Amino acid sequence: MGRLKERFEHLKSKGERALVSYLMVGYPDFESSLKAFHAVLENGTDILEIGFPFSDPVADGPTIQLAHEVALRNGIRSEHVFQLAEELRRSYPDVPFLLMTYYNPIFRIGFEKFCKLAKESGVDGFIVPDLPPEECGSLKEVMKNYDLSLVLLASPTSTEKRLEIICRESDDMVYFVSVTGTTGARGELPLKSIKEKIELYRKVCSKPVVVGFGISKREHSERISEFADGVVVGSLLVKLTAEGRLEELAIKVKELKEGTIIK
Repeated sequence: MGRLKERFEHLKSKGERALVSYLMVGYPDFESSLKAFHAVLENGTDILEIGFPFSDPVADGPTIQLAHEVALRNGIRSEHVFQLAEELRRSYPDVPFLLMTYYNPIFRIGFEKFCKLAKESGVDGFIVPDLPPEECGSLKEVMKNYDLSLVLLASPTSTEKRLEIICRESDDMVYFVSVTGTTGARGELPLKSIKEKIELYRKVCSKPVVVGFGISKREHSERISEFADGVVVGSLLVKLTAEGRLEELAIKVKELKEGTIIK
């Protein structure tokens, strides 16, 4: 059993949901990002999303777009991403690591080489926001050879039929986008409609589902943990990292994790 599946089963046995934390490699610089990754892992992160910088991050809002841009300007490339993952894996042997990457870098580097490098660095799978489920077959074949998990995205506009397809092609979990649009911290979320969409998802899929885009405070993680298997937090953590507020970053991760504990 892989780390991702093990983590969800372990959390379920404790009455908890997963806190999935996203940060960008090399933002605002490599060493600062490494410190931030350690901070979120030491303060309650259950699953880590490792941001892979890309020049056209169409699913991301201004905060994470800037992180992509600065990381690339800093000279961050695939070898630095895998280097960071390998370094973190030595300290956190049991935490699932997911690369959040667009399809182009995987295609450009080559499926076989990319998967081999990912596996050797301790990565457990990929979240690929611009990869449609109908077009993931070739990549999945190679990922399977390296025991890597593919995570696909569902959205508020996904129909029941499409949710079935997404469920079938995703390996160990599905990433449900809370709102239409791009990533970014939001003060309020349409919790009622998100819950309704997760209920529809449950009708067609038994795989764990985590909710992301817009989550920025404990209230969000508490409410979403009532009906989903986890929450994804990115833009808020990226912003705190960029501002060098690592103590506040640690506190915020603790607060968000507390919200995932079912009372």
